[in-house]
Amino acid sequence: MNDFFKLVQNENMKIYRRIRTWIMLGFIIALPLMIGFAFLAGGRDAAPSGWFVSWIGTVILSILSAIFTSVTAADCVAGEFSRGTVKLLLIRPWSRSSILLSKLVAVLLFGLLLTALSFVMNLLAGGLFFGLGGDRDGLSYLSDYSPLTYLILLHVYEYIGLIVTASLAFMLSSAFRSSGLSIGLSVFILLSGNTGIVDLLLRAIHRPWIKFVLFPHLNLSTYLSSEQGPVPQYDTTLGFSLAVLAGYFILFNAVSWIVFTRRDVSA
Repeated sequence: MNDFFKLVQNENMKIYRRIRTWIMLGFIIALPLMIGFAFLAGGRDAAPSGWFVSWIGTVILSILSAIFTSVTAADCVAGEFSRGTVKLLLIRPWSRSSILLSKLVAVLLFGLLLTALSFVMNLLAGGLFFGLGGDRDGLSYLSDYSPLTYLILLHVYEYIGLIVTASLAFMLSSAFRSSGLSIGLSVFILLSGNTGIVDLLLRAIHRPWIKFVLFPHLNLSTYLSSEQGPVPQYDTTLGFSLAVLAGYFILFNAVSWIVFTRRDVSA
C-alpha cells in the first residue's frame, strides 16, 4: 500500500510541476472575484444577492473544472507516449494496473481540488462583494434548500459528473498515443454535452434507450430544482442517474485497463 501511495505522489508531482496546472488553478481563483467585481461595477442592483453571485460563479467554474480535469486526464497516459517516457515508467517494479490506477487517482484528486477551490472562491466572492445573508433573491428555484445547502449539493453533483467525464478522457488517453488527439477529442465531447448540442438531438428522438445516454445524466443539478430529471421526455430519479453514471465509469475504466495492460510499448 505504501508503494501505491508513492506512485500517486509521483503522479501528483507530474501534474503540479507543469505550468498549465498553475494557470488552471489561477483561473479558478481569479474568475469568481472577476465575476463579483463585474456585478459590483454594474451597480448594487446588478446582482440580487451574494448567493446569486456564488451560483453564477459555480455554473461557470463547473464547466471550466470539467475541462481542466479532462485535459489533465487526457494527457495522463497519452503524454507518456508523446514524451517517450512510457518505457521508463514501465521498467519500474510496479504492475501496469497499479500505474494506471495511480494516474486515475491523481487525476480525480486534482478534480477534487478544483471543485473545493471553486466552492471556497465562489463563497468568498459572493460574501466579499454583496454579503451572504439570508437573501434568496434570484434563487427562487431553491425550493426547501437553504442557499448554502444548495451550493454544497451543487458542487457535490458537479464533482460526480466530473469523475465520469475525467474517466472518459482517461480512456481516450489510454487508447491513443498522441496527447494532442486525446485532449482534442475529450474537450470536443465534453463541450458537445455541456453546450446542449446532444440535448437538442435527444429531444428529437422518442426512444426509451435515450434514458441510458451519458450526457444528460452528467447534469445532476437538475434534481435540485426539479423532480423530472435531466433526460428529455422521460422522468428519471437521482438513483437511476447515479446508476447510469456508475455504469459508464466502470465501462470507461475497464476499457482503459484492457488497452493499457495489453499495449505493446516496444515500438
